[in-house]
Amino acid sequence: MAHNLREFLGEYQRGIEVCVLAEGADALLGVRDAFLRFFRDDLGKPLPVAVVPQERAIQRGSDLALSDESAIERARHAARELEERVEGLYHFYLAVEGCVHTLTIDGEARHFTRSWAVIRGVAGESYGASGSVQLPTRLVSGLSPEEVAAAVPRSKRASSLVASLTGGLETQRIAVAECTLHALATQFHGVLDNHPR
Repeated sequence: MAHNLREFLGEYQRGIEVCVLAEGADALLGVRDAFLRFFRDDLGKPLPVAVVPQERAIQRGSDLALSDESAIERARHAARELEERVEGLYHFYLAVEGCVHTLTIDGEARHFTRSWAVIRGVAGESYGASGSVQLPTRLVSGLSPEEVAAAVPRSKRASSLVASLTGGLETQRIAVAECTLHALATQFHGVLDNHPR
């Protein structure tokens, strides 16, 4: 077990390279934000982080996954595919997927959105989620799960679903940073015993 980040990363001291499958510049910036926040040297300085976007091998529609399980499976498949496509070129392979998930509360379906990140790296595979935001009942009442994702209007100012729902107080960048940070924390829990705070 490594005693500190510098010892653990060894050869990575010149920087960390992350291969990413995520939609849009905000998502890529969110991944970078999470890695910069998590990987700091013992002096509290961020290590250089290069986030390299990749396109999907097979394009699919912009539909959101309709459950947490489906979003995780999509992200797992994408992260594995990235690793196989460019194996050994990057330190981490990461995919982010958004979803709408449904919970039954007092007998009524309530719909929420969140993002999931899957990271494949030096310590295996790990998962992390952003916080959930409920879709307003008045916008989605009576809709099928397939129709729910399209029910919240987006604008140029709030192009992501989470930004639209929060009036821009939370953005796709923030949601992606949160789920990525959570996946990193899981991956390195117990590996770095004196990770800087």
